[in-house]
Amino acid sequence: MNKADVETMGIPNNPDLPLLLYRGSLVDFTNTCAEQFKKNNWTNSWKNGVFDYHHYHSNTHEVLGIVSGEATITFGGENGEKVTVRKGDAVVIPAGVGHKRESASSDFQVVGAYPNGRDHDMKTVDSNERDALKAIQRVPFPETDPIFGGDGPLVEIWSNVNQET
Repeated sequence: MNKADVETMGIPNNPDLPLLLYRGSLVDFTNTCAEQFKKNNWTNSWKNGVFDYHHYHSNTHEVLGIVSGEATITFGGENGEKVTVRKGDAVVIPAGVGHKRESASSDFQVVGAYPNGRDHDMKTVDSNERDALKAIQRVPFPETDPIFGGDGPLVEIWSNVNQET
């Protein structure tokens, strides 16, 4: 997603940080997925699916670990990109990036978590986008990658993005 796509149908997205998709990065599932995130200080975990409407979190980043099944999720709002995720994949969603489940297998389940166990807000296209964008820009940078820890791709990629802006 590029900066020109930041404001898409009431979803602010993130003007700087890219969504990260780790294909097949999870080898253990469900309870051990939450433990992997916890080991890397991504906590306040939950297990469920993904909502079937566009929403985002303006106050925290989020990781989704796909622990069973598969789904197609639109990231970035109404005109965003549709991505099929499967068991073993993980997605790191920067604060502000919209996500919506388009379709899913009957056994689709994810484990979600947040850096430093932050509480998340729930924003939709009806939310005040201007205020949300200000909040998104104040979200702290994660200290670790939820899958790979301090040396993970998130730390390198997002640090480099922050240096370029």
